[in-house]
Amino acid sequence: MFTALVGVGAVARLSGILRTEDTKPINALIIYIGLPAFIFRAVQGATLRADLWAVVAVAWVVFAAMVGVSWLIARALKLPRETAGGFVIASALGNTGFIGYPITAALLGAEQLPEAIFYDVFGTVAALALVALLIAQRYGTNDEARVNPLRELVTFPAVIALALALLARPFAIPETVGNGLGLLANMVAPLIMISVGLSLRLRTVGRSAVPLAALTALRLVVAPSIALGVGSLLLGGGAPLHVVVLEAGMPAMMLTLVVGERFGLDTDFIASAIFVTTAASAIALPLVQLLAFR
Repeated sequence: MFTALVGVGAVARLSGILRTEDTKPINALIIYIGLPAFIFRAVQGATLRADLWAVVAVAWVVFAAMVGVSWLIARALKLPRETAGGFVIASALGNTGFIGYPITAALLGAEQLPEAIFYDVFGTVAALALVALLIAQRYGTNDEARVNPLRELVTFPAVIALALALLARPFAIPETVGNGLGLLANMVAPLIMISVGLSLRLRTVGRSAVPLAALTALRLVVAPSIALGVGSLLLGGGAPLHVVVLEAGMPAMMLTLVVGERFGLDTDFIASAIFVTTAASAIALPLVQLLAFR
């Protein structure tokens, strides 16, 4: 399904139906409507526990380790500045929301979604707003792009949706509202895959084979391995450990494409990284779970 929807986006661009610039309104729909609806719907009626903050701690350790390792590899490969910035943020940030939520629900059950959401919102999204945007600003070529990390965090739609969901927990949500939120949430995955197809340039995949192979190994093998080690210490075992390993091993975050465009990073490389890691994750995600918890 992923490959088919990416193909739809690519065909739409090649045929002239859509342009690369059309990713902007598509990404806006995802960030400001689809993803907040998904988070609100999942958290509002969920059971929350104290160990969710240990899940967040694992997310931050994984992020910090991946920033350090990817920075060293980018230097070793002597990547151009804007490509190096894309390499670092795509290596450090996984798709813990768009793909992480439905995969967690499918493999581990909907009752584990709170762990996935806390990993995503307080881990990945917070790391994006507080650190990754500064990295993108440092490496990007758009000198006019400036960022206030705290403002970015508190105004990020996913964070606002989580806060509203927590406030609304004592109240019953009407069925019609819940169904409407469900419809909005279901549009996230298809739209982001089409957006990747609009941005994808296959020639970049061939030209950047070595850094893409390194990034894929970092995202799909190294990151979940770190999560397994740290999570075993902080969480012990059980379902929460499964969640952090699964979330840590998600492919490159699709929002890094939006970040790259904003700050002037190598968006061709970032789109290729998203495509390659997402395609490879179809094999890597179940394999890592099998090896980690056999």
